[in-house]
Amino acid sequence: MWTGSLEFDLLLADVHSLKQKRSVVRPLVAELHRRFAVSAAESGHLGLHRRAAVGIAVVAADRAHVVEALDAAERMVAGRPEVQLLSTRRRILAGEDE
Repeated sequence: MWTGSLEFDLLLADVHSLKQKRSVVRPLVAELHRRFAVSAAESGHLGLHRRAAVGIAVVAADRAHVVEALDAAERMVAGRPEVQLLSTRRRILAGEDE
């Protein structure tokens, strides 16, 4: 079993309130979950209206599937015009890793 996680550090364009932030982040999280069958959630910068951290996690039987899912999710987020991808943090673990 392999597990992978990816955290996106995002700068949100043209957002001036936490309510506007939610209107950008919620659809992004929902699309990640729907398109890539991953767990996804807003994971940081909760009190800042122009920054967001979104994390995803995936579990699969082989490493290639985990890498493919994380790569596809990263490409999708990087291509969104309403967010600027500042950085990503990726972690992939085999089942026997501690």
